[in-house]
Amino acid sequence: MNFCSHCGARVALHVPQGDDRPRHMCAACGRIYYENPKLVVGCIPQWEDKILLCRRDIEPQKGKWTLPAGYLENGETVMEGACRETMEEAGAAVVELQPYLLFDIVHVNQLYLMFRARMQSPDFKITAESAEVVLMRREEIPWDAIAFGAIESTLRHYFADRDNGHFPFRIHQITKRLTR
Repeated sequence: MNFCSHCGARVALHVPQGDDRPRHMCAACGRIYYENPKLVVGCIPQWEDKILLCRRDIEPQKGKWTLPAGYLENGETVMEGACRETMEEAGAAVVELQPYLLFDIVHVNQLYLMFRARMQSPDFKITAESAEVVLMRREEIPWDAIAFGAIESTLRHYFADRDNGHFPFRIHQITKRLTR
């Protein structure tokens, strides 16, 4: 950040009085800018014994596989965001969303909140964000081509929990992952 969005003056990093970390501050008008982690919401769309995966047609990780997920927008709930992302990326409507996993991804300042969800019908389609959308059984998942660590971890937990017949809510931290 270089300029104040309120008055247009230059900003600089300083520790505000009573704070414990540097923030962008405007010397002209005194405005302090707090940057907080971004929230990514998504789901595991389930249809019978299959889940819906999307092959990304956008960067980052274009060509790799993911669950439908993306940034929460202002003015929407986390469940609304997960449903919207599923429609945007897979053309699929989901219902019965259940919170499933929360990931702290501190090195990229993100939180991922993933839901389990049932597809309303087996209808889905390729979208502007996905080159391919496929219902897959566990043995069909391209594990070596999963786009993000949070998605791989979500899938591994999901199948282990499905085997156990119990889906507890979990909170995990993902540390920096090496690119494949």
